[in-house]
Amino acid sequence: MTDYGNKRTIVGAHYGMRDWLSQRVTAVLMVLFTIALIAQVLLKKGPIGYDLWAGIFAAQWMKFVTFTVILALAYHAWVGVRNIWMDYIKPAGLRLVLEVFTIVWLLGCVGWGVQVLWRL
Repeated sequence: MTDYGNKRTIVGAHYGMRDWLSQRVTAVLMVLFTIALIAQVLLKKGPIGYDLWAGIFAAQWMKFVTFTVILALAYHAWVGVRNIWMDYIKPAGLRLVLEVFTIVWLLGCVGWGVQVLWRL
């Protein structure tokens, strides 16, 4: 019998704790943003329309917070989808193609979100 000592042999990319923590942190940011946004909508007087939304996002601090949440959402999605690809797609070439597609798609979504945000 071979004794390997106290070291555990772990395979994989060792993303576990970092991924778990980043998913929780980004989720908390998104929840807090959603609560703040709902509160702003509910506390405003008048009809809910474009003018209300444009007014909420007109402030520079709100654009900054929204941009931060857009980045958090993209990273949150990346971690989740990347883990799905790593767990269920075994051929390395196909997994690489799917990961590249995911990155390009998420960057496009971030770009579109920023474009919409700064047009308001």
